[in-house]
Amino acid sequence: MPARASDRARRDGGGDTIRQGEGFELGSKESCEEVEGNVTQEKGWCEEMSTHPTLHHEPCDFVCGEVVPIPGDVIQSLNPAEPGQVLWAGSPVLEHVDRAVASARSALSEWASWPTERRFDVLRTYQKICQSRVDAMAELICDETGKALWDSRGEAGILGGKVDITLDDSPNAGLRRVTGYEVPLSESRVGRCVFKPHGVMAVIGPYNFPAHLPNGHIIPALAMGNTVVFKPSEKTPAVGQALVEMLIAALDEAGAPAGVVNLVQGGPETAVKLTGHAGIDGVLFTGSWPVGRKILEANLDHPGRIVALELGGNNPAVVMPDAHLEQAAIEVVRAAFVTTGQRCTCTRRLVVHRDIAKPFISAVCRAASELIIGHPKSDEPVFMGPMITEQARDAVLAFQDRLSGGGAEVLLAATDRDSAGQTGTHTISPGVLKVDRFVADDSGDAGCDIEVFGPLLRVVEVGSLDEAIEQANATRYGLAASIFTTDADAQQRFINESRAGCININTGTAGASSKLPFGGLGLSGNHRPAGSFSLDYCAVPVASMVESGAGAACPPGMRFDPQWLK
Repeated sequence: MPARASDRARRDGGGDTIRQGEGFELGSKESCEEVEGNVTQEKGWCEEMSTHPTLHHEPCDFVCGEVVPIPGDVIQSLNPAEPGQVLWAGSPVLEHVDRAVASARSALSEWASWPTERRFDVLRTYQKICQSRVDAMAELICDETGKALWDSRGEAGILGGKVDITLDDSPNAGLRRVTGYEVPLSESRVGRCVFKPHGVMAVIGPYNFPAHLPNGHIIPALAMGNTVVFKPSEKTPAVGQALVEMLIAALDEAGAPAGVVNLVQGGPETAVKLTGHAGIDGVLFTGSWPVGRKILEANLDHPGRIVALELGGNNPAVVMPDAHLEQAAIEVVRAAFVTTGQRCTCTRRLVVHRDIAKPFISAVCRAASELIIGHPKSDEPVFMGPMITEQARDAVLAFQDRLSGGGAEVLLAATDRDSAGQTGTHTISPGVLKVDRFVADDSGDAGCDIEVFGPLLRVVEVGSLDEAIEQANATRYGLAASIFTTDADAQQRFINESRAGCININTGTAGASSKLPFGGLGLSGNHRPAGSFSLDYCAVPVASMVESGAGAACPPGMRFDPQWLK
């Protein structure tokens, strides 16, 4: 039988692979044993493949706790800041989806039967592993996404913290909501509520937070006794692999059944097969509305399957005349352009009161123009690194052209920039455009309701709080919104009337606390908030009435003769 992944990490060279075309029955108790029987040793491939030093294995999938190499270069992950550097290269195997789902199914019964505290201990071990690898993970995130190193360290540093938040049993914490309880119903009857796992959860990760966001789904799923098949973004396969390596190390140390966590690499074809697979019980997705819609369509005939969607946003920030304007300007610029505009909570639309519009907009443009753009690992402080791909950068520039052609006034043009000493690095400067009105449709209007994932901010002027709220709500999305004002009544009214799941006061839209729910309305989600509410979509509440007496009474119109039982 092949060694487990944590053991193989200590080997040099060689690896195991699953032969294509040798399947097995989904959900069979022998699934993992059959997978292991279909594994053959394939030597000599390591020397030819590229991998990041942070990774403990060459590019691979993980099935039944085993390393399954996927040699080739169908998918290549390039460093956005140094495009000649190949961080990860592999050729996904679509058949691995079937094996991974069956692996997760075979592990489910045993994993779910473990006492809660035993599962929690596995997560605490994972937390320690995360904490020991913060620097290495930050380097990998930086190299694969192009995020500034300080930004990447922030993501790597909060992975372990998700365990604390998930296992927190304080009164306002999510764990309290998924803890069973008992209530008296009569002298001889009690009511019980227990929480059970859904089963096999498919987790589809994004590229902008390739570790943090899938981690936010996987940890609560495991805590509640579910098993997982994870597909990272094809733009960040290395970070996805590193995340699973840490998870499997913790599971192996605890002697967990093989297959609790599985990894399948791939692009859209892999995602389609996984999210529509007959063997899964839930889909936890972070990404765009168009992809989220396809997932919903694929699961229309599976109403019993939990689908949790974290989607995008066209997020507004409102600035009123009584605001602390310096604070507001700093927060608007930070929230609009942090991570090169590649956060779902980035401010996309700025709504400014006419009384302060001229100086405030001027200050925003000046601050944006002086943001330091460059290599994410530069010794100098860098605010923005390159975008994830050339195509992503080109989409921002094309949208800017479309807006200007539709009547927008370009106040600060986003431009293609190369990092110092590098060419072709997908680097872009921030852009600011002024429009007449925001509209809640995707027409050709300059104020159209389209989310573009990059450093582009549109601005509109308004004359009142009424108009500001109307313009803030002029979107089909509803993820995040902010207002800058010192008026407590205006703050409360904005909270009451804004259609968004995350509404901030005197701080920017970008950035959220995992101690709070995180989710959106409209095209931004489907009422399955993550953050502190992520346990809710990972557990099924089951109601039971338990009768201890033996004196059942016949209702009117019914009779029963005890002699009938003789």
